[in-house]
Amino acid sequence: MPFVTSRAVLCALLLGFGAACSAVVTSDDATGEAAPTVAAGADTAEPVTITTAGSPTVAPEPTTATSSSTTAATTPELTTPPWLGSRPLETNQSGFADAQPTPPELIDRRLPTIDVLAPPPDDAFYSTISALEGEPLERSTWEPGCPVEPEGLSYLTLSFWGFDGKHHTGEMIVAADQAEGIVSVFEKLHAAKFPIEEMRIATPADLAGPPTGDTNNTTAFVCRAVTGGSRFSEHAYGLAIDINSFHNPYERDGLVLPELAGYYLDRSLELDGMILSNDVVVNAFADIGWSWGGNWRSLKDYQHFSLNNR
Repeated sequence: MPFVTSRAVLCALLLGFGAACSAVVTSDDATGEAAPTVAAGADTAEPVTITTAGSPTVAPEPTTATSSSTTAATTPELTTPPWLGSRPLETNQSGFADAQPTPPELIDRRLPTIDVLAPPPDDAFYSTISALEGEPLERSTWEPGCPVEPEGLSYLTLSFWGFDGKHHTGEMIVAADQAEGIVSVFEKLHAAKFPIEEMRIATPADLAGPPTGDTNNTTAFVCRAVTGGSRFSEHAYGLAIDINSFHNPYERDGLVLPELAGYYLDRSLELDGMILSNDVVVNAFADIGWSWGGNWRSLKDYQHFSLNNR
C-alpha cells in the first residue's frame, strides 16, 4: 500500500540534479503499511546489456537529462497543477490522513513525466541491469540492517511510455535474482504502451516527507518495516513493485492511499494507467510468478505486485 512524500522534499532532491520538480507515490503489502515514494537522480553505475524476449536490448548509458523525447506528437501538451505535492495533509492517530475528494485536476490524471535520466534514442525498448553500487546505492534507502545486502539487489533502467505520449527512461531497484523477469514485464508494458507517470527509486528523504495524498510513482525496493509491525516489507527485499499508485490506490476499512485518489476506487472507469483484472500488467507479472494486490480479499492494493503474494 502507498505512502507519500511532500513535493518540497522531492523538489529539493531533483533540483540537486538540475532537474524540474514533480510529485511521486508508492504502495505496499497486505499488512496495511505505508510505502515510500521515490526521488530521482542520475545513474553512475555501469550498465549491462541484456537479452529479453529472444532479442538483445541495446542499453544506452543512463545520463542526467531534463528534456524528454518527442514521440507521439499528436498527444496534447500536459501541465502539472502548481500545487501538486506541496500541500501536506494533517494526519490522524493512525499516522495517515483521512481520505479526501479527488481534485478535478487529478480526475483522469494525465500529467507529464519529468526526465532525470536521458530519454531513449528512439521508440524501441531499452533496459540495463547493473550492480547496486555507487550513487544509486547512496541515494537509496539501503542501510546496514536491511534484510538484503546490496549484492543481492540490482539497479535497473527501463524504457516506458508516459501519459504525455513520450518515451522515457525510468530506474528501479529489485532483487537481483528477479531482475531479468522484471525487465521482461516492463518490456511487455512498453510494447502495449501502458502509460506510467514516474519511475524513480526511493530515498531516505522520501521516507521522512509528510503525506500530500497526490503522489503517483512506480517503484520497488524500499528498506522499511511494515506499519505497526516488526517484520520487513516485501519492498525491503526488492520483491514488490508498485505501479501508478494514484491510478491504482490502496483501500482498507475507509483508509485510502494516496488520500486524494478515491476517484480511482471505481475500477469500472477503466481509465489509462489503471490496472485491471487480466490486463497486460497483471498477466505480465503472472508470467514471472508474481501476484497482484487487486485480487486480495481483506483489502485492495491495486498498485501492488509481489513475488510472495504479500
